[in-house]
Amino acid sequence: MATTGSIDVRPLTVNIGAEIHNIDLADVSADQLEQLRKAWLDWKVLFFRDQHITTEEHIAFGRRWGDLEVHPFANSDPDHPEIVLIHSTAEKLYAAHRWHSDVTWRQEPSMGSILRGVIIPPLGGDTLFADAAAAYDRLDDEVKAQVDGLVAVHDFTHTFGSRLSPEKLAEKQAEYPVAHHPVIRTHPETGAKLIYTNRAFVSHIDGMTREESLPIIDQLERAVLDPSVQCRFRWEVDSFAMWDNRCTQHFATNDFFPNERKVARVTLIGDRPY
Repeated sequence: MATTGSIDVRPLTVNIGAEIHNIDLADVSADQLEQLRKAWLDWKVLFFRDQHITTEEHIAFGRRWGDLEVHPFANSDPDHPEIVLIHSTAEKLYAAHRWHSDVTWRQEPSMGSILRGVIIPPLGGDTLFADAAAAYDRLDDEVKAQVDGLVAVHDFTHTFGSRLSPEKLAEKQAEYPVAHHPVIRTHPETGAKLIYTNRAFVSHIDGMTREESLPIIDQLERAVLDPSVQCRFRWEVDSFAMWDNRCTQHFATNDFFPNERKVARVTLIGDRPY
């Protein structure tokens, strides 16, 4: 049955994360969608429990927010290319266990992602989320003056290049050339300034060597690593997490191996950072 009326927003911390109740993701009214939009901007990542919906309904909910991307490197559902499958087994550990924002190597990185728990291990496998705006706010003024105005080079090669043959790598590097994004990004809807570097995809800072860049990248990463700007989500089957990729970073713990873990994601196409 469709839910009606106001959604129930239950924040997890003062900075980031809220569980949403009184909602059916398969049948969200226009009014509820607007409530979700406000909650998403307020809390950066939203969590939903017990959403027993189909893959098609997962995709349809994602399209309520915008166009969906097809990831050129990740494993996808063969019947639904919009669905990225992150599947870890006893034979191969697969978890995004580095702090990052999704696809920052694109010229127009994603606006957000909607991830579903499909197979959840009995222990471990949580996902942590960090508020990159709160992390920036806590930087010393001297550090802010140092990093404001810098531009970072984002490249998929470090993370995905090893999966490709030399010929395929060259082809993909031509198709997806390095992207130049501000080290400190402005959120296009809230106006907040936030840290927009990550080890997964940033190779260096424009005008610096990698060796010169690393102390700055490390310092900004340490700000994101502060637990006081984070929340943590314990997955269940048919739980969903929806995060604003423009102002958050996330990290999937790999503390469940060799148990199986499978999650499925749709990703919302975004715009160019500034």
